[in-house]
Amino acid sequence: MERLERSGRCLRAALARGRVRRRLPALLLAIAVLGSVLKDSDLVPDTPLQNKRNPLNVYFVKVAWAWTLWLLLPFITLTTYELARSKLLWGRSKSALLVLRRLGALLVGTAVWYVCTQLFIYVENLTGECSLQAKPRQPPRVYASKRDCHRDGGVWNGFDISGHCFLLSYCAMMILEEVAVLEALSIEHSSKLRVLINGLFVSLGFLTVIWVFMFLCTALYFHDFSQKLLGVLIGLAAWYGTYRFWYLKPFSPGLPLPNIPLSSKKYSYSR
Repeated sequence: MERLERSGRCLRAALARGRVRRRLPALLLAIAVLGSVLKDSDLVPDTPLQNKRNPLNVYFVKVAWAWTLWLLLPFITLTTYELARSKLLWGRSKSALLVLRRLGALLVGTAVWYVCTQLFIYVENLTGECSLQAKPRQPPRVYASKRDCHRDGGVWNGFDISGHCFLLSYCAMMILEEVAVLEALSIEHSSKLRVLINGLFVSLGFLTVIWVFMFLCTALYFHDFSQKLLGVLIGLAAWYGTYRFWYLKPFSPGLPLPNIPLSSKKYSYSR
């Protein structure tokens, strides 16, 4: 229990405050550029991480949005309700409505993830062609999609926007935005709620470290520079368009609760 508390304090100092959140976009862009330079210069050593079947890629990155979603869901619920109840002195019904509103950010994130991944698949199918040796006495077949090409044992050559760079950058920035709520949250040390929130926060912190580390691995071992750069730019644009623009508007899920003036009982978000 004490170890969890210490871990929470250390991570809060690093993640819940604004320094990392302000610097991470530039860091991700720098990783994409420098990683591509090292990859193109053949300066990257061979490691198990260049295998797409490595455990971190299979059990974490492949389901990155699921990990992010299912850890942020209880975290946003508990922290928003506790802040609304204790700081703003709202009743249970209004606090519950605010929780539902803030959870809308996860619906928006899911929509962003789905639309962007489908767009990447569409672009790759639109720009690609299948390399497959035709069988004797059979006319060459025209393939319309990567899936059909792979089904027949071919290799699809298209513009493959890095879904890893997009999703890992978007998930990392979203987590940092949401954990900023801890700067305004005060719970008794002996409270079971504090233990639960600390556990979720530490898990989200380690998850963010994994996302940034796997982003580095993607930059070093996979994709062309333009594919990685476009992927991270789309991820950062999705974060900026939501948390720095849309969530400032009245009809939106809104920003995490510390951004509401404590004297206000309206849904007015400002940073």
